[in-house]
Amino acid sequence: MTSRPNGEPLVRLSGVNKWFGELHVLQDIDLSIDRGEVVVVIGPSGSGKSTLCRAINRLEPIDKGEITIDGGRLPEEGKELARLRADVGMVFQSFNLFAHKTVLENVALGPVKVRKKPKAEAEGRARELLERVGVASQADKYPAQLSGGQQQRVAIARALAMEPKVMLFDEPTSALDPEMINEVLDVMVGLAKDGMTMVVVTHEMGFARRAANRVVFMDGGRIVETAEPETFFTSPRSDRAKDFLSKILTH
Repeated sequence: MTSRPNGEPLVRLSGVNKWFGELHVLQDIDLSIDRGEVVVVIGPSGSGKSTLCRAINRLEPIDKGEITIDGGRLPEEGKELARLRADVGMVFQSFNLFAHKTVLENVALGPVKVRKKPKAEAEGRARELLERVGVASQADKYPAQLSGGQQQRVAIARALAMEPKVMLFDEPTSALDPEMINEVLDVMVGLAKDGMTMVVVTHEMGFARRAANRVVFMDGGRIVETAEPETFFTSPRSDRAKDFLSKILTH
């Protein structure tokens, strides 16, 4: 795990709170993520995991607290927010690819429009990234012609094309058929090994064991405990984590 010389984390959430009406979905969240660190967020449904993930690039505005990325506070809106979002890659359950554009165009679009890269350079880089995620041969197809696993790998390549400082994954495999899950997780494990800073909300405990530096367990809008994967899975401290693991690891 590498961090800046002054020890400043790449992502820091301080006293973050969020309500949906009466529902207090994020309660006093404090979390720091270092450069190159892979943090896997797990917990039961409705625990606030996805909201936490989406708050990091302001897809979900917060009601109280502060989030900083690379030392800069999250802007509220406008060009500054667009710039910040370009530094924070996001991969969702649904692939959100542009249906009317080819795979190559999907990956090259952001660098041309947002980063102002020349088209030829962006397309060259897009081909490299499609190779990296194992779908180079699909470059000229449209998303509908691809399997779900292939589409999700294209979505990862598209996020990487923006050269983000951190990648957020919000349950990236939950919409996939079981046989496609590993092809996506393998790409993510590769990214982790290459030193990409990642926040991953997932139900895939195998991935957490293989790739995470740290597991964050959430329940009821709070971070209940945080530990290295081996420690968390073999000897969780809280009763809630023990209960959660007993339900999912026995099946």
